[in-house]
Amino acid sequence: MNFKGVPVYNLPNMLTLSRIAVIPLIFMSIYFRSFSWSMFAAILFVIASITDYFDGYLARARNETSAFGRLLDPIADKLLVATALVVILAKPEMYSLQLTVIPVFVILCREILVSGLREFLREVNVGLPVTKLAKWKTGFQMTALAMMLFRELWIGWSYCGEFLLWVAAVLTFITGYQYYQRSLEYVKAEEARKVTDVKEVVVKAKAPKEKVVKEKKTTKKQSKKNAVKSSAKSKKVTAKKS
Repeated sequence: MNFKGVPVYNLPNMLTLSRIAVIPLIFMSIYFRSFSWSMFAAILFVIASITDYFDGYLARARNETSAFGRLLDPIADKLLVATALVVILAKPEMYSLQLTVIPVFVILCREILVSGLREFLREVNVGLPVTKLAKWKTGFQMTALAMMLFRELWIGWSYCGEFLLWVAAVLTFITGYQYYQRSLEYVKAEEARKVTDVKEVVVKAKAPKEKVVKEKKTTKKQSKKNAVKSSAKSKKVTAKKS
């Protein structure tokens, strides 16, 4: 089936859409603080995280890649991660130290930064490919969030999750800086190209004027030479007559 020419209802896209569909249920765990609902939200998060791998794999294996999927996949990932981070912040019992807010803040800021950079570079047809380090970051991040959501099952998961969340935050900062550097390199190259273009235009504009000036100077020199020659000839003629 198509939605205005866009192939929406294939399996990879349905998996991507399912990640967005479970977000409200995960978010509701903030208000429904029962053990069963917390476990339900944690299980949904784990399943949604696994679909992040399978939707891309199936799209390539079944030759069902689409612009709609490429558009929606990173959005679904960021919404899922942001929701889990908000749930954790809203339930202080999920972490042991107040400093755990720091990695959450770093991860959220990085996601906003990278989204802005991708949007800017997409306008000028420049890609920002995912690095291997960014994939490692995603793995640590998803594992940490899942562990912290399963805290009520075993408190040890929370401590492990906090540690992995700090690891993910460090990798998040590094990859965010790498993406920023790549974007900055493009901006510098673009500005340098503009300066070069302006110089070429100025040089081309000056060229005719310089040519005219050279021609005038050449004409003056030639006139002086002709005058000197005619003067010398007249002197010779005068000397012969004498």
